Amino acid sequence: MDKIVERFIKYIGIDTRSDENSSTCPSTKGQLELGKLLVEELKELGIEDAKQDENGYVYATLKSNIDKKVPTIGFIAHLDTSPDLDGKCINPRIFTYEGGDIKLNNQYTMTEKEFPYLKDLVGKELITTDGTTLLGADDKAGIAAIMNAVEYLINHPEIKHGDIKIAFTPDEEIGRGADKFDVKGFNADFAYTIDGGPLGELEYENFNAASVKIEIQGKNVHPGTAKGIMINSLRVAMEIENMLPVNEKPEYTEGYEGFYLLDNVNGSVDYTIMNYIIRDHFMEKFEQKKNYIRNVVDFLNDKYGDIINIEIKDSYYNMREKIESHMEIIELAKKSMLDLGIEPNIKPIRGGTDGARLSYMGLPCPNLFTGGYNFHGRYEFIPIESMKLASKLIVKIAENNVNNNFLI
Repeated sequence: MDKIVERFIKYIGIDTRSDENSSTCPSTKGQLELGKLLVEELKELGIEDAKQDENGYVYATLKSNIDKKVPTIGFIAHLDTSPDLDGKCINPRIFTYEGGDIKLNNQYTMTEKEFPYLKDLVGKELITTDGTTLLGADDKAGIAAIMNAVEYLINHPEIKHGDIKIAFTPDEEIGRGADKFDVKGFNADFAYTIDGGPLGELEYENFNAASVKIEIQGKNVHPGTAKGIMINSLRVAMEIENMLPVNEKPEYTEGYEGFYLLDNVNGSVDYTIMNYIIRDHFMEKFEQKKNYIRNVVDFLNDKYGDIINIEIKDSYYNMREKIESHMEIIELAKKSMLDLGIEPNIKPIRGGTDGARLSYMGLPCPNLFTGGYNFHGRYEFIPIESMKLASKLIVKIAENNVNNNFLI
């Protein structure tokens, strides 16, 4: 397991930020670069079928070393990092955390007050950023964990396992990770994404998600003669935002509570465009939220005269509906964690993963921890021990799949 840090450092040095404004797949060249590197590494390990397809997806198979049939397991991670910050981490810091605040650079400090869980990590060896980039643990820790587990299984043939499928997907961070995934070719009975957070996370529930685009066509005339004529589209946009429930915003919600998020707004007196995302774990409440924002728009169109257009598109759904009939997958992961002394932390994802969409595409796919914290920002970090345990968990799941015969 010692090579995992070396792998991780190598992977995070490649900028694989995805780009939602790109129409290509993958959306950025860095993802192709990392995918090519992973194919080379897999082939060096002796996995002959490792390949990167025309869309940047990497697929490979670690073949069974037993003579009986067991379910085929898949392990999946994503190549891209969030577009929110520079994704080329070439100056990570590795140190044993002794408590207190962590100074990343002269401008940014990770404080115990803001991040109280730091107190639980005293004595752990951490990898942090230098405060100028993402770390990239989301999801290069997942990639490193899978790659390390594959090498470990190859080097320890005494550990018996069935066929293990491996995939690395592009553009997960911009919601496209499952768009061109070859579920049929992957040919797994079930899979796990290695894309979660702190040690022990096991997730098979996620938000139902929709995007909302609102266009407001105002009426602009000279402000000196505007009385009774002007319709300021920016003020109408403010009305829409103010008519949504105040307590249903991300900054006021947690657990199973859904929200509306005004993601961006751009406009003038004449024309304004707004983009929202809507999230809720429960389908009934999800539909209620979509209907509510439609009703707000209908009300304001009656008030101002059909100047607003709204377009709502569903993005993904809660995978629980597809996992509940395959709970042995969850039990397999739980048992494997307990075998390693890890306390399972089963919780809903306040977001989504490739696994949510893949579950609806016929591949049941819950999510497992990588060990990382504070994804999508400069305060991202990962305890090395947790990343190693993520890799050990993959090995243990493969082993228990044979020993306990968790048939689906």
